[in-house]
Amino acid sequence: MSFRTKLLLIFTLTVTLAVGLVAAMVSASMRRAFERVDAERTSALVAQFEREFARQGEEVTRRVEGVARADSVLRMAVDLNRPRPDYSLYVETARDVAAAQRLDFLDFIASDGTIVSSAEWPARFGYREEWVTQAADWPTQAAFLKREELPGGVALALMAVRPVRAGEGRAGERDFYIAGGLRLDREFLASLVLPAGMRVILYRNFHPNFSAEELIPASANVSSVEQGGNSDKLAPLVERVRRERAGFSQTVTWSRDPLSAEAFRTIPLLGREHELLGVLLVGSSRREEVALEQRILLVAFQVGAVAVLLGALFSLWMAARVTRPVLDLAAASRRVASGDWGTRVAVRSADEIGELAGAFNRMTQQILEQRDRLVQAERVAAWRELARRLAHELKNPLFPLQITVENLLRARQQSPAQFDEVFRESTSTLLAELADMKTIIERFSDFAKMPAPQFEAVNLNEVVRGAVKVFQAQLSEAGRPPITPKLDLEEKLEAIEADPDLLHRAVQNLVLNALDAMPTGGTLTIRTAQRDGPARCALLEVSDTGTGLTKEECERLFTPYYTTKQHGTGLGLAIVQSVVSDHGGKISVESDPGRGSTFRIELPVSRDS
Repeated sequence: MSFRTKLLLIFTLTVTLAVGLVAAMVSASMRRAFERVDAERTSALVAQFEREFARQGEEVTRRVEGVARADSVLRMAVDLNRPRPDYSLYVETARDVAAAQRLDFLDFIASDGTIVSSAEWPARFGYREEWVTQAADWPTQAAFLKREELPGGVALALMAVRPVRAGEGRAGERDFYIAGGLRLDREFLASLVLPAGMRVILYRNFHPNFSAEELIPASANVSSVEQGGNSDKLAPLVERVRRERAGFSQTVTWSRDPLSAEAFRTIPLLGREHELLGVLLVGSSRREEVALEQRILLVAFQVGAVAVLLGALFSLWMAARVTRPVLDLAAASRRVASGDWGTRVAVRSADEIGELAGAFNRMTQQILEQRDRLVQAERVAAWRELARRLAHELKNPLFPLQITVENLLRARQQSPAQFDEVFRESTSTLLAELADMKTIIERFSDFAKMPAPQFEAVNLNEVVRGAVKVFQAQLSEAGRPPITPKLDLEEKLEAIEADPDLLHRAVQNLVLNALDAMPTGGTLTIRTAQRDGPARCALLEVSDTGTGLTKEECERLFTPYYTTKQHGTGLGLAIVQSVVSDHGGKISVESDPGRGSTFRIELPVSRDS
């Protein structure tokens, strides 16, 4: 990454972080302000509901008490207090009284709990309401919520109960009960004064599971639940109230549009025995808050974009003054790396960049002066090493040649009669040693003129099997310490582009090297595998359990003419490295003394990899 790019990135990052931090702080402050206002409005609406609920409860209690004090009701109580009263005379009484007192529910209940008359469900005449006769201080009991059964369903009622006594405490007199109330429904919700952006929804808890049919919105504010069919989004709120029996606040997003978000506060509505009969949901739209937050983010993005543009212009200006000398030095370094040792850079300033340019010029001058001496020294060293290796390899067969010729001369002078027999033996020795010298010379010649690879599709597994087959007789040779070959070949290995002959030669050299490393026997393991990814390649591992190598030996192992064996030219692994390099691959070795060695080769599947 160039300095210009880094400068641009740093400036852009700084501006982005600053703008983002300011936008986050403003958004957080705005969000807290909206949440505070929403909390105040919601608390005010909840307080209004509680006041209205209490007022309605007082109204219900007042009307029920008015019914209990009515003369007609007192006469009914006296009549029902007689032995064997006739309840059928008063079946329609409750309906007329309820209409007069504007009550939605009104039941006249005898002292034993029998319904004498019911305004909301006359057919319940004669049924029993056991809960009324239970011990309770009804004269002081406030209005309470109750689930009320109706012919067409179930309703949530705000009820009050008052007892009526026929006389003034005479013995044998029994109480007569008046149970009356009003519906808690849409009309009740419509009586609430809702601020803009707020609404209330009543959920009647009449089913074991959440039911959208029990959601009742205020008539003046049609619910998006009814319009959009997303009532199930309120189910988690209701279920949580059922579990915790306590109120809480939670945000509901009705659609993918963030503007549809709505914050709800829940209020559990409990009955006389603390059973959960309903849940009041107070919703506050977050449309204004989300819209303002989006506006802030848009402004922040616009400011950030302008700042980034200014940063790009600033970085270009800075690059023209600061990075140009650095770019010139980098270009000069690349030219030097490509072999142009005479490269120079212009020194335009006296600052650190100018000192760096001057040092670079002095360095290239010194490199140029030392290059010729270094090249000459490398050539001399290479020829000396080559001469030393040739002398070492040729000295071994020359000594037997010299002894053989001396034996021939001695036999010619001392035993002319036996000369023919000595001549035949000596010529055999001479031919054998000359063949060895020819082999040595051919090896050096092969390394000097390694042919260019002829690429074609090659199955690496077949190359491995062919190379191992060459040494099969040597592996099973009688009297030789046993060496067990183990092939772990990937059957689905993809074909690679390679020269089969050169690859076969390289694998043979690795196998021969492994066999030489196990003079007392062991296991020869050859593995193939495939590595997928951007650079697909075939993997080849040749492992032995031989004597192993030191770290220093591993570093010099691929150097031409270097060998750790008592015999050999030191060219086998150098040839392997040359073949792998010509194929665009890599070779490495891992070894520890006494633990064997592993040679790893990576070959690209294709020359484009």
